[in-house]
Amino acid sequence: MASIIKNRAIVNDDWTVVRPAEDGSLPAVNDLPAGKVLVPLALWQAEREALAASRGAAEIGVWLAPDSEPADIVADFDKIALIGVDFPVFRDGRGYSIGRLLRERYGYKGELRAIGDVLRDQITFMFRCGFDAYALRADKDFDDALKAFDEFSFNYQGAVDNPSPLFRRREAGELGKVSA
Repeated sequence: MASIIKNRAIVNDDWTVVRPAEDGSLPAVNDLPAGKVLVPLALWQAEREALAASRGAAEIGVWLAPDSEPADIVADFDKIALIGVDFPVFRDGRGYSIGRLLRERYGYKGELRAIGDVLRDQITFMFRCGFDAYALRADKDFDDALKAFDEFSFNYQGAVDNPSPLFRRREAGELGKVSA
């Protein structure tokens, strides 16, 4: 069974990510693998009722492509167990914005998982944007990736994990003596 990092721990991944075929076609609901599935937004939008009828909310997740509009899934938060955000290549950062929008603007409280080309170097920044689960590339070391959470003592900017910028935290006495 594959593993993921979830809530800063390595755990078994019992979800199957469903991808479109090479020609872009989506699988039929009856052709989906058994168990928990993370389906593309397009499949969810086309087959929402059939997916909901064939599985419970605990077994359905939806993943968003970098060009997806996160607002399109807001009405369905209660019908899905998790939202994945695809990072197709390391240099595509649109998923960070999707994560922040889901958490800050739309108030998503469930699992937010980074999928695709997820590398150790991105984990700290993904965490700051609201991600709490990471499906690393198969060729990456999970134990090494866990160290990314502790690489920085302080962050200057506010983000999902701590909305106050450093100067506000310092003013409030939350940091003690900090040298910049």
